[in-house]
Amino acid sequence: MSYRWYFVRCQSGREKRIRDNALHRLKIAGVGDIIPQVLVPYELVTDMKRGKKRTVEKKLYPGYLMVQADLDNPDDVHVINARNALRGIDGLRDFLGSRGEPTALSEAEVSSILARMTDSETRPQVTIGMDKGDMVKINSGPFDGFDGVVEDVNAEKGTVRVVVTIFGRPTPVDLKYWEVEAV
Repeated sequence: MSYRWYFVRCQSGREKRIRDNALHRLKIAGVGDIIPQVLVPYELVTDMKRGKKRTVEKKLYPGYLMVQADLDNPDDVHVINARNALRGIDGLRDFLGSRGEPTALSEAEVSSILARMTDSETRPQVTIGMDKGDMVKINSGPFDGFDGVVEDVNAEKGTVRVVVTIFGRPTPVDLKYWEVEAV
């Protein structure tokens, strides 16, 4: 069997529930050997909400699932049953491709997506949610209570450079992104 990866359209916002339903339906239909995996491609993102640091899953492709399947022989009864089982799942549309025929992803695309998913699990992406020129308030450290203007955002390091007025002089201060909040 030669398994390849495909994108399948689904209802946006319900990807996890549809994936769980698809795995259950495929198992009941007895075609788990044709379609062994169904994934929701996501990455972990760390952000700040109401002063709390949290890590959330961000979907890479909202409205799509990745399906690993052996669809090389479209006239095989098992392949037809597997595709019919997928079509019968509520919220699941059809394979991505021309005229309803599935188009497989290249190995480079698949390895890129899977690498992005595993990299985010070991080191989540940081979304700071601030831009240059935004007004912020410092919440911790020696400048607690000061207001300032964002001069630079470094998402890779998770730092924000804020210009604070101290004794009438503008002073740039490098802070961690969780030490400031937008005003």
